[in-house]
Amino acid sequence: MADLGFGQPRDGVMQMAYIVEDIRASIAYWTEELHVGPWFLLDSFTGRDPVYRGEPSRAEVSIAMAFAGHMNIELIQPKDDHPSVYRETLEQRGYGFHHFGLCTDDIDTAIADLEAKGLTLAFRAGVGSGGDVAYMDGGPGKPGMTELIEYTPGMDAGFTAMWRASRDWDGTDPVRPFGARPAAGDAG
Repeated sequence: MADLGFGQPRDGVMQMAYIVEDIRASIAYWTEELHVGPWFLLDSFTGRDPVYRGEPSRAEVSIAMAFAGHMNIELIQPKDDHPSVYRETLEQRGYGFHHFGLCTDDIDTAIADLEAKGLTLAFRAGVGSGGDVAYMDGGPGKPGMTELIEYTPGMDAGFTAMWRASRDWDGTDPVRPFGARPAAGDAG
Protein backbone atom coordinates (compact mmCIF):
# COMPACT_ATOMS: atom_id res chain seq x y z
CA MET A 1 0.00 0.00 0.00
CA ALA A 2 1.37 3.42 -0.98
CA ASP A 3 2.37 6.02 1.57
CA LEU A 4 0.23 9.09 2.11
CA GLY A 5 1.43 12.27 0.39
CA PHE A 6 3.04 13.43 3.64
CA GLY A 7 5.11 10.26 4.05
CA GLN A 8 3.23 8.22 6.63
CA PRO A 9 2.22 4.65 5.75
CA ARG A 10 -1.36 4.57 4.50
CA ASP A 11 -2.21 1.80 6.96
CA GLY A 12 -0.29 3.17 9.96
CA VAL A 13 -0.49 5.81 12.66
CA MET A 14 -0.62 9.24 11.05
CA GLN A 15 -1.77 11.44 13.93
CA MET A 16 -1.45 12.00 17.66
CA ALA A 17 -4.05 14.22 19.30
CA TYR A 18 -4.28 16.08 22.58
CA ILE A 19 -7.15 17.77 24.45
CA VAL A 20 -6.10 21.23 25.58
CA GLU A 21 -7.65 23.85 27.82
CA ASP A 22 -6.60 26.85 25.70
CA ILE A 23 -5.84 26.15 22.06
CA ARG A 24 -3.94 29.38 21.42
CA ALA A 25 -1.75 28.93 24.51
CA SER A 26 -1.09 25.34 23.44
CA ILE A 27 -0.17 26.45 19.92
CA ALA A 28 2.23 28.98 21.44
CA TYR A 29 3.87 26.24 23.54
CA TRP A 30 4.27 23.84 20.60
CA THR A 31 5.55 26.67 18.41
CA GLU A 32 7.94 28.39 20.83
CA GLU A 33 9.18 25.44 22.89
CA LEU A 34 9.04 22.57 20.38
CA HIS A 35 9.41 24.52 17.09
CA VAL A 36 6.37 22.77 15.58
CA GLY A 37 4.35 24.72 13.06
CA PRO A 38 2.75 26.34 11.29
CA TRP A 39 -0.61 25.53 12.85
CA PHE A 40 -3.84 25.39 10.90
CA LEU A 41 -6.73 26.47 13.12
CA LEU A 42 -10.41 25.67 12.74
CA ASP A 43 -12.25 27.70 15.39
CA SER A 44 -15.44 25.65 15.22
CA PHE A 45 -15.93 21.98 14.36
CA THR A 46 -18.91 19.74 15.00
CA GLY A 47 -18.73 17.40 11.99
CA ARG A 48 -21.42 16.49 9.49
CA ASP A 49 -24.20 14.38 11.05
CA PRO A 50 -22.21 13.76 14.27
CA VAL A 51 -23.24 10.80 16.44
CA TYR A 52 -21.85 10.31 19.95
CA ARG A 53 -22.52 6.91 21.55
CA GLY A 54 -25.61 6.35 19.42
CA GLU A 55 -27.17 9.80 19.85
CA PRO A 56 -26.92 12.98 17.76
CA SER A 57 -24.10 15.17 19.05
CA ARG A 58 -24.13 18.93 19.61
CA ALA A 59 -20.59 19.22 20.96
CA GLU A 60 -18.36 21.86 19.41
CA VAL A 61 -14.56 22.01 19.48
CA SER A 62 -11.73 24.11 18.10
CA ILE A 63 -9.00 22.13 16.40
CA ALA A 64 -5.51 22.99 15.26
CA MET A 65 -3.17 20.79 13.24
CA ALA A 66 0.53 20.92 12.45
CA PHE A 67 3.28 18.48 11.56
CA ALA A 68 6.30 17.31 13.55
CA GLY A 69 8.27 15.58 10.81
CA HIS A 70 5.80 13.28 9.09
CA MET A 71 3.48 12.97 12.12
CA ASN A 72 0.35 15.09 12.28
CA ILE A 73 -0.28 16.68 15.68
CA GLU A 74 -3.84 17.72 16.52
CA LEU A 75 -4.86 19.98 19.39
CA ILE A 76 -8.53 19.93 20.44
CA GLN A 77 -10.24 22.44 22.73
CA PRO A 78 -13.82 21.61 23.79
CA LYS A 79 -16.01 24.73 23.53
CA ASP A 80 -19.02 23.55 25.54
CA ASP A 81 -20.18 21.03 28.12
CA HIS A 82 -22.21 18.83 25.73
CA PRO A 83 -21.46 15.10 25.99
CA SER A 84 -18.61 14.10 23.66
CA VAL A 85 -15.57 11.86 23.31
CA TYR A 86 -13.52 14.86 24.42
CA ARG A 87 -15.63 15.73 27.46
CA GLU A 88 -15.64 12.11 28.70
CA THR A 89 -11.84 11.92 28.45
CA LEU A 90 -11.52 15.20 30.35
CA GLU A 91 -13.74 13.83 33.10
CA GLN A 92 -11.80 10.53 33.28
CA ARG A 93 -8.19 11.69 32.84
CA GLY A 94 -8.03 15.45 32.38
CA TYR A 95 -6.19 17.32 29.64
CA GLY A 96 -3.55 15.58 27.58
CA PHE A 97 -3.32 12.72 25.13
CA HIS A 98 -6.64 11.78 23.51
CA HIS A 99 -6.18 9.55 20.47
CA PHE A 100 -4.04 7.96 17.79
CA GLY A 101 -5.25 8.59 14.23
CA LEU A 102 -5.17 5.78 11.67
CA CYS A 103 -5.94 6.14 7.99
CA THR A 104 -8.36 3.61 6.50
CA ASP A 105 -9.61 2.99 2.98
CA ASP A 106 -12.87 1.44 4.22
CA ILE A 107 -14.17 2.96 7.43
CA ASP A 108 -17.13 0.61 7.82
CA THR A 109 -14.88 -2.46 7.60
CA ALA A 110 -12.32 -0.88 9.94
CA ILE A 111 -15.05 -0.15 12.51
CA ALA A 112 -16.30 -3.75 12.28
CA ASP A 113 -12.74 -5.11 12.62
CA LEU A 114 -12.07 -3.05 15.77
CA GLU A 115 -15.48 -3.92 17.24
CA ALA A 116 -14.57 -7.61 16.73
CA LYS A 117 -11.46 -6.89 18.86
CA GLY A 118 -13.59 -5.46 21.66
CA LEU A 119 -13.48 -1.73 20.89
CA THR A 120 -16.69 0.34 20.90
CA LEU A 121 -17.73 2.97 18.38
CA ALA A 122 -17.89 6.17 20.46
CA PHE A 123 -18.24 8.89 17.80
CA ARG A 124 -18.67 9.20 14.05
CA ALA A 125 -19.04 12.23 11.82
CA GLY A 126 -18.45 13.40 8.29
CA VAL A 127 -15.59 15.82 7.64
CA GLY A 128 -14.81 18.45 5.03
CA SER A 129 -12.54 16.17 2.98
CA GLY A 130 -15.54 14.09 1.97
CA GLY A 131 -14.97 11.09 4.23
CA ASP A 132 -15.83 10.21 7.81
CA VAL A 133 -13.94 9.92 11.06
CA ALA A 134 -14.80 7.40 13.75
CA TYR A 135 -13.49 7.24 17.31
CA MET A 136 -13.11 3.75 18.73
CA ASP A 137 -12.95 3.32 22.50
CA GLY A 138 -10.81 0.48 23.82
CA GLY A 139 -11.68 1.11 27.44
CA PRO A 140 -9.75 2.45 30.42
CA GLY A 141 -6.78 0.11 29.89
CA LYS A 142 -5.76 1.89 26.69
CA PRO A 143 -3.70 5.11 26.55
CA GLY A 144 -6.38 6.78 24.43
CA MET A 145 -8.92 6.23 21.71
CA THR A 146 -8.26 5.23 18.12
CA GLU A 147 -9.56 7.59 15.47
CA LEU A 148 -10.21 6.06 12.08
CA ILE A 149 -9.68 8.69 9.38
CA GLU A 150 -11.23 7.73 6.07
CA TYR A 151 -8.92 8.10 3.09
CA THR A 152 -10.12 10.36 0.31
CA PRO A 153 -8.03 12.27 -2.23
CA GLY A 154 -9.15 15.48 -0.45
CA MET A 155 -8.01 14.14 2.92
CA ASP A 156 -4.58 13.25 1.57
CA ALA A 157 -4.23 16.58 -0.24
CA GLY A 158 -5.22 18.58 2.86
CA PHE A 159 -2.83 16.82 5.21
CA THR A 160 -0.07 16.91 2.60
CA ALA A 161 -0.49 20.70 2.16
CA MET A 162 -0.10 21.18 5.92
CA TRP A 163 2.98 18.93 5.94
CA ARG A 164 4.54 20.85 3.05
CA ALA A 165 4.01 24.10 4.96
CA SER A 166 5.97 22.63 7.87
CA ARG A 167 9.04 21.74 5.82
CA ASP A 168 11.76 24.33 6.42
CA TRP A 169 9.18 26.53 8.20
CA ASP A 170 10.92 29.70 9.40
CA GLY A 171 8.49 30.63 12.19
CA THR A 172 6.48 33.19 10.22
CA ASP A 173 2.69 33.09 10.29
CA PRO A 174 2.52 30.47 13.07
CA VAL A 175 -1.31 30.33 13.07
CA ARG A 176 -3.17 30.07 9.79
CA PRO A 177 -6.76 29.34 8.86
CA PHE A 178 -7.59 25.67 8.40
CA GLY A 179 -7.47 24.80 4.71
CA ALA A 180 -5.10 27.67 3.86
CA ARG A 181 -2.55 27.13 1.13
CA PRO A 182 1.15 27.16 2.08
CA ALA A 183 2.70 30.63 2.34
CA ALA A 184 5.19 31.78 -0.29
CA GLY A 185 8.19 31.02 1.97
CA ASP A 186 7.09 27.45 2.80
CA ALA A 187 8.84 24.51 1.18
CA GLY A 188 6.74 22.64 -1.30
